[in-house]
Formats: sequence, structure tokens, C-alpha cells
Amino acid sequence: MSHAHSPTFPRFQLGKQLRRLREQARLTTEDVGLQLDCSPSTISRMEGGKVGIRRSTLEQLLKIYDVDDRDLTETLIALAKEGKTRGWFARFGDLPSHYSRYIGLESNAIEMRDYEALVVPGLLQTEEYTRALLAAASPSGESEDAVQAHVSARRERQELLTKAEDPLQFIAVLDESVIRRLIGGADVMRSQLKHLAEMGRARNVTVQILPFSGGAYAGMAGSFAILKFQGAPSVVYAEAMAGDIYQEAGDVQRYHDVFESLRAAALSPFESVRLIESVVAETA
Repeated sequence: MSHAHSPTFPRFQLGKQLRRLREQARLTTEDVGLQLDCSPSTISRMEGGKVGIRRSTLEQLLKIYDVDDRDLTETLIALAKEGKTRGWFARFGDLPSHYSRYIGLESNAIEMRDYEALVVPGLLQTEEYTRALLAAASPSGESEDAVQAHVSARRERQELLTKAEDPLQFIAVLDESVIRRLIGGADVMRSQLKHLAEMGRARNVTVQILPFSGGAYAGMAGSFAILKFQGAPSVVYAEAMAGDIYQEAGDVQRYHDVFESLRAAALSPFESVRLIESVVAETA
């Protein structure tokens, strides 16, 4: 599998550049929409990296923004072409759009910082734990094909942590409730915790637990992940019903500050693995 084969990242890069060019031209999304004969929301979706952009549309936009830099034009055209391809995850069927966008970005990240308040991060889940979560999330029941698509996509995502060259650097801060919430039954949870402890010892993975004894702490409002890229600004994915992605430097910095405060309040990686192992012993 080639994780680099994802249209999401080039779409985000292209969208960021188009927003910069529009603002330099002192135009609103409404102004541009009128000239392109489309809605302002369509312009916003392009700038947010949510959709691919045809070359003809891109050339119209560059004309509106008075862009005459040939190198920049060629770069943006190349990004638009990449953004029109199908991602590696497309073969798993119709995954939710916000989930596809997220894993497309994740595929290109060099570092990920993840805070989870309720469940084990997807990159560290066992298959049985994932299936238990999917069953709980859809009480009416999903088809086996839909469940298998999610499980298979998650399994391939996890290869980011184990590939031989340049594995993803992953730092996870978890509330203690994550390791104590019995998901899927005792056997499933015990297997999951053993896997979590094992991954916590990997050279590119850090797991830290926020103990109940620490009381209240920053970040209790919800889970989030910070994705860092080579040669491109970081983005934040904040968990919500549909998932929200933030690109603005101010937003990213605020989440970065919260994450650092969470790490400071958490147990050390060594102490965290020991706590996980103690919970395993309790479930035996």
C-alpha cells in the first residue's frame, strides 16, 4: 500500500494557496462566486480542501487573482491534478467523508499528537476492539461489508506506525477512563490493553495516561489530534459528530498549548505502561 497516494493533502495545500491569493486580491468568496457563477460556499469548500478542482476552474481563479507567476501556476496545476486522484482508502467503499478526509491527511503526516478522552486511538486499536466500537456506534447494526471496510481501512492505517522507513511519530495522551472502560467484554479489553502496552514501548510511539487522581485538566471538552507535515503547516482534527479540521495558525497553536499541558499533567510513558499493565492484571 502507498499511503502517500491520497488526494486530501494536495487539496489542502492547494486550498490554502487559493485562499491566500484571494485575500491578497482583496476579494470575498461572494466576489469570486459571482465571477465564477457559483455559490460562496463552493469557493469555501475549494479553499478548505474538501473538493477537487478542475484545471479550467483553477485557471479561471488564477486569472481573477491576477496571478502571472509561471512557477506558481504550474505548482498549483500539479496540486489540482493530484487532488483529483482517488485515495488508497477508496477501495474500501463509501467511508464517511469526514473520515476519508482525516485519514487522507494522516497518510501524509510525519508526526501525530492525539488526545483521547473515551476510546483507544484508532492507530492503536485491535480488530476486536474496533468491531465492538462499531457495534456500539450503530445499535441498529451495520452490514458485515460496511464493518469489514472500516476494520480493513483501520488496519492499513496502522501500517503507518510499523513501516520500516520513516514510521509515523505518534504521541498519545489518554484519560484513565480509556483503559478502564470495558468495551467488548473482558477478553477483548484485556487483549486491547496488552496491545496498547506493547505499542507504548515502540520507539516511535509514546503513550501517556492522565490519572483520575489528577482531577480536572485542560482539554476535557473533547478529543483532538494535531497532524504535522514535512514542509507544510500543521492542522488540527477536533472530534465532533462530523469532524472538524482547523488550519489556522492561531487555532493550531491553541491546541498545541493544550496538548503540552496535558502531557505535563499525565504520567510518564514508563509509569503509564505500568498502569496499563496493572489494569490488565485486574481484568484477568
